[in-house]
Amino acid sequence: MVGDGLWSFVVIAGPIILGLALLYAILRNRRTREQEARTEQATHELYRETSAEDRIHTP
Repeated sequence: MVGDGLWSFVVIAGPIILGLALLYAILRNRRTREQEARTEQATHELYRETSAEDRIHTP
Protein backbone atom coordinates (compact mmCIF):
# COMPACT_ATOMS: atom_id res chain seq x y z
CA MET A 1 0.00 0.00 0.00
CA VAL A 2 1.08 3.54 -0.68
CA GLY A 3 0.13 4.68 2.81
CA ASP A 4 2.46 2.15 4.44
CA GLY A 5 5.42 3.25 2.35
CA LEU A 6 4.78 6.89 3.12
CA TRP A 7 4.38 6.19 6.82
CA SER A 8 7.65 4.21 6.84
CA PHE A 9 9.40 7.12 5.17
CA VAL A 10 8.02 9.57 7.75
CA VAL A 11 9.05 7.34 10.66
CA ILE A 12 12.57 6.73 9.34
CA ALA A 13 13.47 9.94 7.50
CA GLY A 14 11.59 12.38 9.75
CA PRO A 15 13.93 12.14 12.76
CA ILE A 16 16.97 12.21 10.48
CA ILE A 17 15.79 15.38 8.74
CA LEU A 18 14.87 16.96 12.09
CA GLY A 19 18.29 16.09 13.51
CA LEU A 20 20.06 17.60 10.51
CA ALA A 21 17.97 20.76 10.77
CA LEU A 22 18.81 21.12 14.47
CA LEU A 23 22.51 20.52 13.79
CA TYR A 24 22.47 23.16 11.04
CA ALA A 25 20.77 25.67 13.35
CA ILE A 26 23.23 25.04 16.18
CA LEU A 27 26.24 25.42 13.91
CA ARG A 28 24.87 28.61 12.31
CA ASN A 29 24.22 30.28 15.67
CA ARG A 30 27.67 29.75 17.17
CA ARG A 31 29.49 32.87 18.27
CA THR A 32 33.18 33.59 18.17
CA ARG A 33 35.00 34.60 21.33
CA GLU A 34 35.34 38.11 19.93
CA GLN A 35 31.58 38.41 19.46
CA GLU A 36 30.94 37.03 22.94
CA ALA A 37 33.41 39.49 24.49
CA ARG A 38 31.83 42.40 22.61
CA THR A 39 28.38 41.39 23.85
CA GLU A 40 29.59 41.08 27.45
CA GLN A 41 31.31 44.48 27.28
CA ALA A 42 28.18 46.16 25.91
CA THR A 43 26.06 44.56 28.64
CA HIS A 44 28.40 45.80 31.39
CA GLU A 45 28.37 49.31 29.91
CA LEU A 46 24.57 49.30 29.77
CA TYR A 47 24.34 48.19 33.41
CA ARG A 48 26.83 50.89 34.41
CA GLU A 49 24.83 53.59 32.59
CA THR A 50 21.54 52.40 34.08
CA SER A 51 23.04 52.33 37.56
CA ALA A 52 24.40 55.88 37.14
CA GLU A 53 21.00 57.12 35.98
CA ASP A 54 19.31 55.47 38.95
CA ARG A 55 21.66 57.26 41.35
CA ILE A 56 20.86 60.61 39.72
CA HIS A 57 17.09 60.14 39.88
CA THR A 58 16.94 58.66 43.40
CA PRO A 59 15.85 61.25 45.99
